[in-house]
Amino acid sequence: MDQSNNYRAPDDQSRPGPDRVGPTPDEPGSERHRGAVTLRREAVRRSTADQGLLDSRARGEWKTKDSWRALRILSEFVEGFDTLADLPPAVSVFGSARSAPDSPECRLAEELGRALAGAGYAVITGGGPGVMEAANRGATEAGGVSVGLGIELPFEQGINEWVEVGINFRYFFARKTMFVKYAQAFVVLPGGFGTMDELFEALTLVQTGKVTRFPVVLMGTGYWSGLVDWLRDTMQAQGRIGDADLDLLCLTDEVAEAVRHIVDADAALAAEQAALRQTAHAQIEAERQAGERAPAGYHRPAEGEE
Repeated sequence: MDQSNNYRAPDDQSRPGPDRVGPTPDEPGSERHRGAVTLRREAVRRSTADQGLLDSRARGEWKTKDSWRALRILSEFVEGFDTLADLPPAVSVFGSARSAPDSPECRLAEELGRALAGAGYAVITGGGPGVMEAANRGATEAGGVSVGLGIELPFEQGINEWVEVGINFRYFFARKTMFVKYAQAFVVLPGGFGTMDELFEALTLVQTGKVTRFPVVLMGTGYWSGLVDWLRDTMQAQGRIGDADLDLLCLTDEVAEAVRHIVDADAALAAEQAALRQTAHAQIEAERQAGERAPAGYHRPAEGEE
């Protein structure tokens, strides 16, 4: 694929690089982004928009504040859809924000970002540090499209400097939609609760048919093997998941294998869609020809008519 170069950030978003440095607040954690708003020092509130939505207990708040929140939520979907609509095929990459830059998983993520960009895919991450930053860096240095979908948190992470197209979200569920909607696959490197959340959401969406042909690659056999063993020996053995459900996962340490798995799944889906189009076209053509051969005034009985 060579579609990755068709997408360009708006003119006022310069390409990131190692010399680009964001604003430096007076103290660590003294800056907070709330959508388009930047708060610093005493203006920073410790609660988040998600907390305000999910922790509200009073019925009065449900009748007043939540109605207005719906408009803010809608605006996040509009912003995400409008910004990402012209992306080339993309892969969402997940992993720990706590990993050190020289850790094995960060080196693997950077190599993965380069390989995905070389295969024509944009790279989408959570926009934070650690594994996310490494994947963004690999994609950017390889000339690909590097996307970061940030989230408002009690502790501010910010969008890393290697992100070319960045969006800050208030609400997790709006952000999650963008990860899935604009990706052809998920690649999951070692991470914590947030990484596990994205992994199992993807598996659930594929298992329930909400998305189709969606490869999920686990990178790091030493990290993920214990989980895969438990899924097979406990969850699958007790009938909690089907015999084919573990086939949704590809477990590997090799970047080339991960990218090949994604490319092959894309090719299989394209062939399947082409076959469906061909079948539909043949059916339409057959019906047209049958109509031309029918005698004048002939009424073809509908299904079930005698």
